[in-house]
Amino acid sequence: MWTDATISPEWVDWISTNYKRGVDIGLICDILVDCGLERSLADRQVGLAIGTVHRQNGQAPDGQIKKLESFMAAYSALRSQCKLTGVDRESGLTGEQFFRWYYATNTPVVLRDQMTTWPALDKWSVDYFQAYYGNEMVEVMSGRNSDPAYEINCAQHKTSMRMSQYVEMIRSLEETNDFYMVANNRSIESGNLRYLLDDIRFFDGILDADNAASRLFLWFGPAGTVTPLHYDVMNVLLAQVMGRKKVTLIPSFQTPLMYNEVGVYSKVDLDAPDYLNYPLFWKVAPIEVFLEPGEALFIPVGWWHHVRSLDVSISVSFTNFVVGNSYEWNEEPSKK
Repeated sequence: MWTDATISPEWVDWISTNYKRGVDIGLICDILVDCGLERSLADRQVGLAIGTVHRQNGQAPDGQIKKLESFMAAYSALRSQCKLTGVDRESGLTGEQFFRWYYATNTPVVLRDQMTTWPALDKWSVDYFQAYYGNEMVEVMSGRNSDPAYEINCAQHKTSMRMSQYVEMIRSLEETNDFYMVANNRSIESGNLRYLLDDIRFFDGILDADNAASRLFLWFGPAGTVTPLHYDVMNVLLAQVMGRKKVTLIPSFQTPLMYNEVGVYSKVDLDAPDYLNYPLFWKVAPIEVFLEPGEALFIPVGWWHHVRSLDVSISVSFTNFVVGNSYEWNEEPSKK
């Protein structure tokens, strides 16, 4: 059992940090009690920490930010009250319907029948890539297992190799996150891999075939690859060609709960959330989407997502919509 005199500086800092992040004072006290501090001492320590924060800052947390977060909390409550726990899965959706119902409303959707004419669905496989593109040089992210921040430190993990070598790596392991050919490698733009574009079709009325340069991306890797929790600064359409992926989505309006401190990434490990250090995260409402070959998921700008390959997987993502897809972002990330 702690005593008031022995509470560590680390815990004092923890209290101050979470108060400044907007964590409810009662929740902070409850966590301290759960960790062994008497209730009266927990209340006192939280009060002391709040007083220190106000003296240092000269004021309470910024009112305008709090107001915006109140709007976001209201949107979260509305979604919960309406029991919106899934994502629409649509067939026969026109371009006009897609933009009116989903793009303009910042709402995800699975398009189930937009890839039926893709030759890639019948052709692309591990064997096909090795047979036709085995001699091509590709850029792969490797050594990911040794670095918890592998996405943030992506430049340090880039490795070039022939496609045939990469295919053999995939075949040698049933499941791993140690290596992955991801979007920012731009593999589909290099050498003869550009001929893979002949095997795809741009979604009529949704994607702009004349504006595809540097705006579509190839993902290829073994089962077990993970893209950690992050958001994109533009809308994305993720088309699944081979294998299955599990995509976990979190609405953009729950950003105050996401502990976004570096770039577009959350500090929370979705597979093992640390609620002690990130207590606000327990309020999020994740939405799981299982993406099958021939299906495409629209991921709206600002929506948080975590992607796991359930099988050896090949995907293509697009940002070349027929309407504008560029937005102004504050470079200073949220401290949540």
